[in-house]
Parts: sequence; C-alpha cells; structure tokens
Amino acid sequence: MQSLVDLRTRIDAGRLDPAGAIRLAEEAIAAREPAVGALVCRHPDPAVSEAGPLAGIAVGIKDIIDTADLPTQMGSAIYAGWQPKADAAIVARLRALGAVPLAKTTTSPFAGHDPTATVNPRDPRHTPGGSSAGSAAAVAAGMVPLAVGTQTGGSVIRPAAFCGVAAIKPSFRLLPTVGVKTVSWALDTLGLFGAGIPDIARALSLIADRPAIDLDGSPGAPRIGLCLQDFQDFHDFGGAPDADALAALYEAARAVEAAGARITDLTLPAPLPEAWARQPVIQRFEARQALAWEYAHHRARLSPELGAQLDAAQALPASAYDDARRSAHRARRVLKDLFREMDAILTVSAPGRAPAGLDDTGDARFNRLWTLMGVPCVTVPVPGNGLPLGVQVVARFGDDGRALAVARMIEAALSA
Repeated sequence: MQSLVDLRTRIDAGRLDPAGAIRLAEEAIAAREPAVGALVCRHPDPAVSEAGPLAGIAVGIKDIIDTADLPTQMGSAIYAGWQPKADAAIVARLRALGAVPLAKTTTSPFAGHDPTATVNPRDPRHTPGGSSAGSAAAVAAGMVPLAVGTQTGGSVIRPAAFCGVAAIKPSFRLLPTVGVKTVSWALDTLGLFGAGIPDIARALSLIADRPAIDLDGSPGAPRIGLCLQDFQDFHDFGGAPDADALAALYEAARAVEAAGARITDLTLPAPLPEAWARQPVIQRFEARQALAWEYAHHRARLSPELGAQLDAAQALPASAYDDARRSAHRARRVLKDLFREMDAILTVSAPGRAPAGLDDTGDARFNRLWTLMGVPCVTVPVPGNGLPLGVQVVARFGDDGRALAVARMIEAALSA
C-alpha cells in the first residue's frame, strides 16, 4: 500500500516531487485496477499542484460525492454520465490542500446494500464490503494513498476491515457533506481510508483544519472498555462475532494492555441497545425522503433490494421516526456519561472476515449504533493469516484525536 505520510516525507525531503507521486498512483492503477475494479473513472490528465501539505497525494472519491471534472453517477444507471458543475465541499478542500482527486471509486447504488463489481484485493473470491467498496479496495490495492467514503450504517469501518486498511468515521459533521448525495441527513458521515493510522490522522487533521487531531504524542495509559455488544434481547441482533473476530479483539486488547492501557469489560446499558434497534427506522424514514425523486420517477431502475426497502419505508409513520430520534437522544446522554469513566471503547469492526462471494457486502450490526451516536470510530487492522480482520476504537463525540491516538497505540502494540 502507499503511505500518505511516507510520500509526503519523501516530497518534503526532495526525494520525490508531487508529479512523480501522482505518476506512482497512475502506474499502480494501470497495473492493478483491471483485476480489482475499484474505480468508476479516473482523470486522464490531472492538474498537479506543487504547493500544499497534501501536494502529490492522489485521492479516490466515492462516486456519490460531486466532482466538477469527473462524472458523479451514484452507482446507478439513473445518473449515467451525470456531470456536476461544482466540487463537493470535501473535494474543494482537498484541492486547496494540494491533493489530486484522481479517480471516482465504486459505490453501491445510492450508498445502499447492493454489491458493486469490485473484488477484495486480498482475495478476489470475497467481497470488499460496501457501500464504500471502491474506496477501501483502492487503498488496499495500493492504487491511492487516500480515499474518501461515506458511512450511514457501517460503510467505512466494515469495508476497511474486510480489505485490511485503516479508516476513520469521524465525529458527525466534522467533515462537510455539502455536495454529497444524501441518504440520511441524521446519519451520513464522510470517512477516510489510508494505509495506516498515521496516514488517516494526518489527512483528517489537515482536511478538518484541526492540527491537534494529528498524532504527536502518546495517549498515556488510556482507560479502554472492552465491548462485545451483547444485545440478547433483540431477535435481529444476529449473535456474537465469530471466533476469529473475537480472537482478534482479545489479541488487540492484550497487546494494548501490555503497552500500558487499562482494560475493563463493558456492557452497554439501556437505552443504548434500544437505540441500536431503532437506527434502521431513522435511516429508512430519511432515505424515503432523500430518494423521493428517484423513487417517484425511476422506481423500475432501482435495484430490487433498494426498491423493496423504499417500498416498505413508505408506510413508516412519523411517530416511529420521532420515537427513534428520542431514543437516540437518550442514548447519547448515557454514552456521554460512560465516557467519563473511560477514554475509549474497543470492539470488533465486523462480525468476521469478508464473506465469500460477491453477493453479500457484510453486516453492519457492529457499526450502526456508533454511527447513530455520531462518535468517532477508527478501525485498526489486526495482523494474521488469511483474510484481514479489524478492531474498532470508539471515543466520545468530538474526541477524534484521542480515538486516533488509542488506535495508533493498538497498531504499534500489535506490530511490536
């Protein structure tokens, strides 16, 4: 994989120029994209800035995010060839920092659950996850050092874990979603993919214009709650993580504890399980409105799964949506209190390794609560044999720097 920090170190030292760094990405795309299928399109002749802290950094942009010089097609034939007139705010910010939005990455149609044509670079017989499949796979395949995705349920953390890359879903609205196709305005969150935790920390600190987010010290002896998210009272929970995912979680916990962290078991109290159960109500009710034009005018061109979901959402009453929002509000207050007793929560990034086949993008049940809570989540790859596994670090709202610092501590402890 290409490391953003390494590339920028080489550029700053004069051993590489920004144009040369972009050529490295173009050469990697030419060599690997035919087998992976992570990209929708790429710029044939990108303008390369010589200035800026991200000069020379090629970026993959999920194809629900507007770009003024590349089509934005939402993963749907409805928008085939659609060319926005302006960049989304996140793309404009990347350009201002000197980065090159080089390619659009594949997405499930309208960031839904349907699979894309992308394969997992670690094993093409397995899914890369969704809906930010292309962004995760492009980084994992070494095509770009940075990619942008979105998460409404688990669409950043899960594909990153499946593909073995680092990623962050930041605190809600830390990164602007202006110019991003809306699915749920209460949940949609931009996220970043990179080779390692220092790469996504550097990128987030620059894009968000918050230098303190970048890693410049140790988190000390963080108090970490080990969470299995055991919601036995809910029939649709789907059960515990599989044995491999649990083993990776305990391995990460032992490693970071040996490095100085204080680990305690954590059972999430009410009303957090109830909020988890109601997250789909919020997502479906808002998607019904966000995709109202597509549903009204192009219902037949929607995928069977997305069409059926929107069909069912038509019957959702506003009272159920309001109740779900109240449940989420109560849960956020309780979670805020929990973080007075700990610095971070450690849990799995996904129920297990990437599923075999390309028809299933995986399960978001270990992600959707944290998306609803709006708190920062970071996935850390756990080294091992076979397909990748990841663990997820969750911190209090607005404490993205701490989430990244604890994640870096785990990453370093696992590689020691």
